[in-house]
Parts: sequence; structure tokens; C-alpha cells
Amino acid sequence: MNIAKEQQPLIINEINVRSADRGYKDIATWRAALTTAESVYNPNRSRLYDLYEDIMLDGHLSGVVAKKINAVLNKELFFETGGKHVEEMDSVIQSLPFRKVVRTLVETLLWGISAMEFIPGCELAFNLIPRKHIKPDTGIITWEQNGQDGIPYTEMENVWVTGDPNDLGLLLRCAPYCLYKRGGLADWAQYIELFGQPVRVIRYDSYDDQTRAELRRILDESGSSLSLMIPRQADFEIVDGKQSNSDGDLQLSFIKALNEEISVAVLGNTETTNSSRSAGYAQSRIHQEQQAEILKADIAWTAAMLNSKKFLNILRSYGYPVNEGRFVFRNDMDVEYLYKRIAIDKEIAGMTEIPDAYWHQMYGIPTRA
Repeated sequence: MNIAKEQQPLIINEINVRSADRGYKDIATWRAALTTAESVYNPNRSRLYDLYEDIMLDGHLSGVVAKKINAVLNKELFFETGGKHVEEMDSVIQSLPFRKVVRTLVETLLWGISAMEFIPGCELAFNLIPRKHIKPDTGIITWEQNGQDGIPYTEMENVWVTGDPNDLGLLLRCAPYCLYKRGGLADWAQYIELFGQPVRVIRYDSYDDQTRAELRRILDESGSSLSLMIPRQADFEIVDGKQSNSDGDLQLSFIKALNEEISVAVLGNTETTNSSRSAGYAQSRIHQEQQAEILKADIAWTAAMLNSKKFLNILRSYGYPVNEGRFVFRNDMDVEYLYKRIAIDKEIAGMTEIPDAYWHQMYGIPTRA
């Protein structure tokens, strides 16, 4: 079936899309949502994905997620057939719909699953199916996010569902840290409200009601900072914990620790996003190499999905020249690594013959047409 020519009803117009639940969420919410999503008899990811939508408002999480996605989006991508660059596909690869496909594929690693419904027409276009309606265990896109009835998608040529049916995504690990961080920020804000301004303390004789009333009027008219009126005969003490947390560093350390856990969960390191007190060039270099390994895995996974039979058939249905070809990400050249590598390769070349293909691949030397 040619999806680019045959008109058929769009799934996105048939399902009942609901707004994300923006109600209060805590660790108990996360555990309940996880239990429901992992249910053997009736799994449902709706509550979990509502939670994901909510935690994506976290500034640090959204930043590291954007960094992970953009690291793949910004890699040079081209299509080749028989080792030769197919220039006709460059305009397709550089188009917004294709970049959105790549973005959706990387987001699959974060959410666990994604679904794209490709729209019939002359050019590549698709709708993103709400993830709450995808039931990977039964192969159905449901009418209602909490329902069981819907449209089987496994045999639909214009619907592409990506991800492991049992994978709940990297956001599952980030959710508890984001929720704890909200509580930490709330505690910090309360600390600042209580102890960010000096406390005004006035003592008065308990029997002098007139003086008490006058002092109250003075306090009310002299600002809104914390004030206390205490009878001279009373023994009053504020136990505020400021001796051990005089500058709010306890809350700051807690939030930094949570941000580091989020960075590790998404990027595999911390030093490429935040700088610690003990950070140095060697430590940063190690963290950069760790992130590079994760990026290689993300690129390899994305390339495998782009070169899948399903997606190539979809592109072919639009009339794009993808027969017997594949998508390839151009390798980045690590100059420092190559400088060390070439010294070794020169010595090896003096002992044995090295195929030309090795030099072209290792050092990014283009082949002759």
C-alpha cells in the first residue's frame, strides 16, 4: 500500500486526547504510577506519562534532555548508496519533518515508546500519537487513554511505533529526583522567608496594655519583616537550626546532589553540565569521554532505526530514492586522539600493509567518485 497516495482516516482524529494531569505529585504518586505501568494483567502508562509531562518543567532536567537530543540532531547525517553520497536526499534530511523524526527517535529513549502516523501526500509529514494511548503489550492505539479498545497498529504501514514494549524510559529514573527537588526548593524558599530578614523583638511589661497596643501599631507600620512581642517576664527562645545551617547551604547541597543524579541518569556524567569544586581538566576529560560513549550509542540506535525496513518503506512510499541505501552519521574528528593515533598507524604501516579503506574511515578522508 502506498501511504503517500491512498487516502485513509487519520488515527489522531479518531482518538480522544486528554490534557496532562497537573495536580500535586509526590513520591507516592510516582510509585503508584510505576506499579500501574508495570501491571501484568492491565498495564497503563497514563499516570506515569502525566508525571513525565510534569517533571519536564524542571529547568535542569529540560536542559540535560535538550543537550542529549541536540547532540544527535546536530550530527551531520547523509544518505548513501553503494558507499556514494546521494545528494537528492540532502533536502529531505535537512527538512523540519525529518529533523522531527530524529528528535522523536531520541525522545523514545527518554519516554520508552513513541508512535508516528505518517500523513499521505507528496512530502514527508506525520503526526505524533499521544504516548498515553499506545498499548505496546496488545499492539493497540486506544480511543481513550485509560481504555482497552482501539486500533491495532502492528499491520498499519503508515504507523511507526518505536521503543521496547517493556521500557519505561530514562525519565522514570529522573522523576523521584525532580520530585524531591521540588520539596527542597520549597524548604529553601521557606528558610529564606523566615531567616532572610532580621527578626525584630520587642519586650514589654505584661500588665501594660496601653504600651503593648502602641508597640503593635509601631511594628505594623514599620514593615512586614518578622516581628515578635514578648512579655518581659516570659522566657522565649527560637530553635531554628541556624547554627548548623547558617547560610542555607544544606538545601543548596541537597539540590545540587539531585541535579547531579539527573545529569548522570540522562548524560552519564556531571562535569559536562555542572562544575564541581574538585573538577579539573583530567576529570572533565574523563566525563566528556563518558558522555561521548553514550552519544555514540544514541547515534548508533538512531541510525539503526532510520535504516529499519519500516522507515525505509515509508520513505519509499513518498517516492524518495532510498533503494539499497542507508543513512549514515558522519564521524566527528577528535583531533587530539587522531594526533596520537596517526603516530601508531605510521609505525604499523611500516610493518604491514593497511587497506585504503582504513585511512578513509579513521581520518574521514572522502572517497573518490
